[in-house]
Amino acid sequence: MNMKKALLWVLAVLFTLASVVFQRMTGPTYPLRGKAQLCGNEISYRLARSAENTPIARVKVKAPKPISGFVQYMRFKKGDVWKPEKGVPMVREGETLVAPLAWPDKEDGLAPRAGKLAYSVNLFCRQEEPKDLTGGKPVIMRFKGPVPAWILIPHILVMFLALLTAVRGGLEALRPEGQTGRYALWIVILLFIGGFILGPLIQKLSFGAWWTGFPLGFDLTDNKTLIAFVGWLVALLAGGRGRGSRWWVLGAALLMLAVYFIPHSLLGSELDYTKVIQ
Repeated sequence: MNMKKALLWVLAVLFTLASVVFQRMTGPTYPLRGKAQLCGNEISYRLARSAENTPIARVKVKAPKPISGFVQYMRFKKGDVWKPEKGVPMVREGETLVAPLAWPDKEDGLAPRAGKLAYSVNLFCRQEEPKDLTGGKPVIMRFKGPVPAWILIPHILVMFLALLTAVRGGLEALRPEGQTGRYALWIVILLFIGGFILGPLIQKLSFGAWWTGFPLGFDLTDNKTLIAFVGWLVALLAGGRGRGSRWWVLGAALLMLAVYFIPHSLLGSELDYTKVIQ
């Protein structure tokens, strides 16, 4: 491998890593971070917005004594009122306040897959009025079923390789003498394995459905995969493997980057309360 190709691979890796980090950090299931002033202390919080539905999820906030707190929650988009009325007291575990986030009206407290709770964390110091950490804007927690690592890790690796190869193919297409023919084939294979074999399996285990994108739903994660796959399939079939594939590969790479910059899990699977009795 010559220096020019090695540099292109380095650039591709850096750009891919930056894209993955951006996508994760801007998604609706990424922990909500912030700071609040209470009792002369600055409280830095990191509130979870995604959790497995077994065991019961717990809300955690690091706060020194004598700060106390409670948590209230309701089922998202169900028309509930805050439960319980006086909140679930947070228990101190060292420097951390902890409270369970049990599903309302279920004996075992375990959330259904794709169920969502809106919750608020309220802290107070001695006799002071409680302070809502997020200023009255509820935190939305989505629950998912557990996925074995032997399925999840290969999916992540394959999708990362697909994005990395797409970026590298796009960079190669920018070179007048670039050889882009092989990239489209590899990306179609990777996207098919990661997005249409491993992806639906993870979706089923996590949320109870194999596919929730077009034409069955509006899940943007599934739809992003579908759009990227179609783009690269067109590049493969229309461009072939010769020099004529250059512009097709560049177009498919730009399309894939565009859809991958949409935050992860946006418009993701969500429990439909009209179809269940809870």
